[in-house]
This record gives sequence, structure tokens and C-alpha cells, in this order.
Amino acid sequence: MRLTVALTGASGQIYGVRILEELNKKEVETYLIISRAAEITLSVETDTTLDYLQSLVKEFFRNEDIAAPISSGSFENDGMIICPCSMKTASSIAYGITDTLISRAADVTLKEGRKLLLLVRETPLHSGHLETLLKLSRMGAVVMPPVPAFYTKPLTVDDIVMQTVAGVLEKFNIRIERKRWEGL
Repeated sequence: MRLTVALTGASGQIYGVRILEELNKKEVETYLIISRAAEITLSVETDTTLDYLQSLVKEFFRNEDIAAPISSGSFENDGMIICPCSMKTASSIAYGITDTLISRAADVTLKEGRKLLLLVRETPLHSGHLETLLKLSRMGAVVMPPVPAFYTKPLTVDDIVMQTVAGVLEKFNIRIERKRWEGL
């Protein structure tokens, strides 16, 4: 399996970090794009270094590298995860503004009929945000805000994060252990 993962400047960088770690454990061939804003947010929210993230993936690209192989539909892969996904990035994708590698790779993912999952981090949502997310859903993207499941009785923040990470990866048929609803 080959996946592209992108981190944008939204809060919630730990989701991207944990997804990259799990993909690495599963030996998924992963291509990483990080925006400049994501680098800043990553340094504010975590102790994770860019070098560490690069060690988890096959190839790393900066968002300005618009000529990277993943910017073309001829680059074969199984889909793309943007986590966290800012509303700026979601809007660029929804309206076909492909001036960055992240928005171009996402656009290519959709046009080639591959799975695009956006872990959108924004609240509250105004009607413009909602219209953008609806447009993305109609285009075939999976819009998945990281909403915690408390029936799992999480004890740590990482428990909450990993429940979402497991849900994201399941959309790509990658299974990691997680608690599931078993009814009453």
C-alpha cells in the first residue's frame, strides 16, 4: 500500500504524528507533505521533530514542491490523508485552488478516484465552512472531524487520539487495535 499524508497548520498535529507512526509500523509506503504552518504548529503542540517524522516515511516533500511526483495522477497510490486539515486547505481543495503541493496532491487524488480523507480541525463552523465540507463530500472526499468517542472510557489524551487514528486507518483497510461499541 502507498499513501500520501499531509499535515497542515491546524491544531491537532498529534493526529498526524500518530498516523505516521502507525503507518510505519504497518510498513505502508508513505509520502509526507508538511506545510510551513504545520511545522510551526507541530513545534508548539508537540516535542516531535521534523527529522523524526521524516524517518517514518519513504519520502518527504515541502508544500512548495509543486513538481513532486505525487503532484501527478500518474503517481500510483491508494489515497491521501490530510491530518490535521485546516479550513484554508479544505477550501483550496473544494474550489480547485492547486497552488500548493497539498492542494494539488489532494486534487489529483479526487480526480483519479482515489480515497481522500480530511481530518478537519475547526470549531465552531460557520455556514461557509459547512458549505465547503459539503462540497468536498459531494466530490468524494471523506470529511472526518476528530470527534472523541467517550463510550471507550478513555483515560489519557492519547487514548482519545488513538481511537480517532484507528478510525482513519480503517477507512484504508488498515486495522489497529481499538475499543468498539458492543451495545448495552
